[in-house]
Amino acid sequence: MEIKERKMNMNNKVFKHREDEDVYQVENPRIYIVVPKLPQKLQRLLEIAYNLWWVWNSEAFELFRRIDRDLWEEVSHNPIQLLGKISKEKLQELENDESFLAHLEEVYSSLQKYLSKQTWFFKEFDKQHHNCKIAYFSMEYGITEAIPMYCGGLGVLAGDLFKSSSDMGLPMVGIGLTYRYGYFKQHLTDDGWQQEDYEELHFFRMPLNRMKDQAGNPLRLSITLKKLENPTSTSKPSYTEEKIYFEVWEAKIGRNNLYLLSTDIPENTPENRAITYQLYGGGLETRIKQEIVLGIGGVKFLREININPTVWHMNEGHSAFIILERLRELIKEKGLSFKEAKEFIRATSIFTTHTPVPAGIDVFPVDMMKKYFSGYCEEIGIDIEEFLSLGRENPEDKGSGFSMAVFAIKNSEFVNGVSKLHSVISRNMWRNIYPKLPLFEIPITYITNGVHINTWVSNEFATLFDRYIGPQWREEPDNQAVWEKIKDIPDAELWRSHERRRERLIAFVRNRLKKHLQHSGAPKSEIDQAEEVLDPEVLTIGFARRFAEYKRGTLLFRDLTRLKRILLNKEMPVQIIISGKAHPNDNIGKELIKQVVQISRDPEIKGKIVFIEDYDMNVAHYLVQGCDVWLNLPRRPFEASGTSGMKAAVNGVLNVSVLDGWWCEAYDGNNGWSVGGGEEYTDYALQDDIESRILYDILEKEVIPLFYNRGAGGIPKGWVKKMKDSMMSICPKFNSNRLIEEYTRKFYLYADSNYWRYSENNFSLVKTFTAWLDKIHSCWNKIKLITIEDNIRESYSLGDKIEVISKVFIDKLSEEDIAVQIYWGYVDSKGRISQPKIKDMVVINKEDGNFVYKGEIEIDRVGHCGYVLRVLPKFNGSVIYRPNLIKWLT
Repeated sequence: MEIKERKMNMNNKVFKHREDEDVYQVENPRIYIVVPKLPQKLQRLLEIAYNLWWVWNSEAFELFRRIDRDLWEEVSHNPIQLLGKISKEKLQELENDESFLAHLEEVYSSLQKYLSKQTWFFKEFDKQHHNCKIAYFSMEYGITEAIPMYCGGLGVLAGDLFKSSSDMGLPMVGIGLTYRYGYFKQHLTDDGWQQEDYEELHFFRMPLNRMKDQAGNPLRLSITLKKLENPTSTSKPSYTEEKIYFEVWEAKIGRNNLYLLSTDIPENTPENRAITYQLYGGGLETRIKQEIVLGIGGVKFLREININPTVWHMNEGHSAFIILERLRELIKEKGLSFKEAKEFIRATSIFTTHTPVPAGIDVFPVDMMKKYFSGYCEEIGIDIEEFLSLGRENPEDKGSGFSMAVFAIKNSEFVNGVSKLHSVISRNMWRNIYPKLPLFEIPITYITNGVHINTWVSNEFATLFDRYIGPQWREEPDNQAVWEKIKDIPDAELWRSHERRRERLIAFVRNRLKKHLQHSGAPKSEIDQAEEVLDPEVLTIGFARRFAEYKRGTLLFRDLTRLKRILLNKEMPVQIIISGKAHPNDNIGKELIKQVVQISRDPEIKGKIVFIEDYDMNVAHYLVQGCDVWLNLPRRPFEASGTSGMKAAVNGVLNVSVLDGWWCEAYDGNNGWSVGGGEEYTDYALQDDIESRILYDILEKEVIPLFYNRGAGGIPKGWVKKMKDSMMSICPKFNSNRLIEEYTRKFYLYADSNYWRYSENNFSLVKTFTAWLDKIHSCWNKIKLITIEDNIRESYSLGDKIEVISKVFIDKLSEEDIAVQIYWGYVDSKGRISQPKIKDMVVINKEDGNFVYKGEIEIDRVGHCGYVLRVLPKFNGSVIYRPNLIKWLT
């Protein structure tokens, strides 16, 4: 379809509309809204269409596809567009089609049953947490390709989590932004260079509803910015006031609602209308305004519709300004002090970091922060410098920018990375927030990501699971015993189902390639050749993800001679399908795509490597369901988690991956292959040489022979066994139901309890805690070791004990305020203690204002060992970890 350009003055980007939309610019058109009108018998189609439950219900999905298969694909699986484009004659035909009406009734009944069914959360926790309400904030959500407002893993993870929150009955509400131009559409030039198109999205043509006020008008809310005119001036501050208006669009996700905020409304200036034009678009000014709208605007909207969350979950740091708006509320409306409000917010906040490198974190310059927040801080009576210190690793470093991740970490009691390895990386990355605290004690834990199995499993495999496992795989995807039944699936049936998915993948790739060639004006001969690319019976390797340097999308092509030998082996041929986008500003990533595309055009291997343009959720479905091998080759440890390999595993696709992210936890030696043993390198060229050779060896010596080792009926028994091992080990652990249960048990329930405990009796407990913390801070630097006595001798045997008695001055603190601990373990040549154990000492006496503590070390290891004493604050019997509140007694 031909594209026309419409240029807009926004970072020199080109925004486009389709030729068939016949766009003509006029001034002040009179607006009216048209919605699909359906016959009475078909009305329930709209109710189903506006609840995105249909995305992961195969019968509902099939219902819409049944209306018009070609049109369903053309509208990117958008039921609102589908119903709006169906002819009156077709609607009449459907109205009189008894089979279709029966199908409609069956799907509608399933939706009603789903919505009314008693859920896991209700059965487990309703009595103790009846009033729990979780607010989940994310910059992007990947629910379906019909709402293309996601970039990649962060958004798709948020979408999968939100779907499972509905399945499990969590009382969750989502907040995000709706983007007029979404994320970019990718197309490649003749030489393979990525270019970005930004096509306007029409929200009324999506399964979204615009929120209305009580009078039935579109709901309009605003954020007032009191902007400092000259942030660098030392004279009396001068402010200008600016309002950002926004409206809200609702998406129903099963039992829960997702609300998406938009500034693209007439009340705003052109500059502010553009705030929500693009996901991750614009410069720093646009980004900070996006995050103001997401955080501050999101809180204001929830209050407007009388939703009062008890738990606040920030998915990455983009939404951390919710903390600031909650501070304003608690100080201005509840009368709390800044410190009291901060402690209450901390006790009810969760922060999930997905980033393994500091460069991936939003950091705003000091002057920009002063420009936008000096007036805000003045309004609620806090010092701007005190506020800015909350976004700095070192509060005293007034020249450093304001980190949204640091701000979120310092104000969240519950912080997690998205895999076990990523939590170690995160503790290392943010160790300066907790100086002197051992790395393993820095309060950043992990909850490994998971995928929504119902969304990503193919229809063929879902049918097999229903037949041989039963419905429990849908209801209890985290039940290991359920997935053990995969052993009962006959090898032939499993293999034939997988082969059908590979055939569908090849057909999809050919069709998509033809459309791209037609769109680019390629000659007919080249278009015809698209029908011959790839072979539905050949071992197919898939690689699809964002093209960033650390993901190493070209590692497979490092030795082209060897790769060609692999691809062109007549007895055991191989083919490769690749897809992915580079960030618009990432020229290195674009260059990698260009390299792959140019290699794919090598006449010797043409048709054996295909790059699919414009990677999205639809392309992802075909790839993870139809490939044989899923390749993941990041530089360890830069892959925080990764989820595409989990989606592939659900469909029996085998992973060949570097031991990074989630694969460190999943790989067991039988369920796929590991590229290397988890080594980390500083010489990247050496790493690429070594790991590319390992990769080729794995393919040539293990993967390819196993795939082509066929038994009776052409079944590769060894391969099928590995498929089953993979599904049995990965499906029950790496799904989003397990993810939700972990968040619930580790974080949500505690945060909900904190909310009610801390807020009752006019916030009496939080006031008590804050006063106690003030006392701790005032006395902390005065704590000191007076004497220490022990019975250390030259050598010990296992089971011996060392008695330690120390006299400690703790100023005005009581013994209940602190924990004095023995910290012991191996000691290296530099005096560092490793593999430590920790034991609280007990007070045995009080002498001259000093407390005498006694403790015991049990000799439990052989080697060069030692101990030291330390002090941590303790409230109501529990040790509290706070920045700068640890004292080593030497």
